[in-house]
Amino acid sequence: MGDPAGKDEAAPRVPPAATAAPPSAHGTVGARVARALRVTFERVRGDPVLLVLLVAFVVLQLMRPVSAATLLARIDRHTILTLAGLLMLTRAIDQSGFLDWLAQRLLRAFRTERRLALLMVTFAAALSTLLTNDVALFAVVPLAQSLARIAPVRIERLIIFLALAVNAGSSLTPLGNPQNLFLWQQSGMGFGAYVVMMAPITLALMGMLLALCAFAFDSRALHFQRRGPAHDVRWPLLWIALVLFAGFVALADHGYAGWACAAVTVVLLATRRNAVLGIDWLLLAIFVLMFVVLRGLAGLPEIRQALGHVDFNGSAAAYVGAAVLSQFISNVPAAILLAEYSHNWPALAHGVAVGGFGLAVGSLANLIALRMAKSKAIWWHFHVLAVPFYVVALGVGWLALKWV
Repeated sequence: MGDPAGKDEAAPRVPPAATAAPPSAHGTVGARVARALRVTFERVRGDPVLLVLLVAFVVLQLMRPVSAATLLARIDRHTILTLAGLLMLTRAIDQSGFLDWLAQRLLRAFRTERRLALLMVTFAAALSTLLTNDVALFAVVPLAQSLARIAPVRIERLIIFLALAVNAGSSLTPLGNPQNLFLWQQSGMGFGAYVVMMAPITLALMGMLLALCAFAFDSRALHFQRRGPAHDVRWPLLWIALVLFAGFVALADHGYAGWACAAVTVVLLATRRNAVLGIDWLLLAIFVLMFVVLRGLAGLPEIRQALGHVDFNGSAAAYVGAAVLSQFISNVPAAILLAEYSHNWPALAHGVAVGGFGLAVGSLANLIALRMAKSKAIWWHFHVLAVPFYVVALGVGWLALKWV
């Protein structure tokens, strides 16, 4: 038998000090937390909208401090929960690969950029009349991004037109956007009567937009940059997301956004965790701050006193007031605020419809679309198109109001 000691002697000896210690659990967790905080800080620092809202929030709290309960009361939890659910669902649909599959077939049917843009704009506007402008965006913007991945579509320009399209199309029905729903309920008008009232301005805005779209996109042919595999759609994930989407919209529309969002979160955590964990959390933060800051501004005594000196019962004052005020506090808070000073529902409805154009803050749908684009340059490009469109729309909206 061999000497066991000899085998031990032959084996290399490693001094205890040279042995690498495994990283502790605390160190690993601490590093991950630090990295996450660093990434979040960089994203916040690079987001001008979020920075402006944070500064405005701090200034308002220093000028007129309010309690945490008051701040929480300003947040429209229904809207935030609806937005969170839609973010998760659209991410799941995008991860299923269906949008890339659909994009390839659209490009085969509509070979030129102009035709494709006109189709997308018309589809977005039509969808927004029934599913609200933000839901429509969550359907069409990811589809547009899928198109851009396989063909040289000018995606930033297309997303800008999609944002304008849902603002124009959603003005037609009470279901199209939150301000219409609010004004329709306040006015006591029938559904059909409201649609008839808003039809002239909607048709005028859509006519302007389609003409501008035809001019902005040329007739150059689109060629595939790549073709995806023939069977790359995760059909089970797609069907789960679509069923959840239909149920979510139905529940949220009846006031059960909290339950709907909870159900979507549970199902997607079990089937596609990244669809929940990977959503744009800063977009949710922006919307929370928008409600807190804008409703805080709207409730300032100085602003209420200034508005109290204006007679908003006249058509001109109500229309211009709604269109202009929307540029600073968004059209939903503008409708809610001015409804306390005027019952001229046609003028208010036309004013907030036009107010969705112009500055990005004029409509929450604008902010959703521009955030989904994930581009800093698009904010400047949006205003180059949207502000002149707003100026012309002011005159067109006034003419349409005369027909009511």
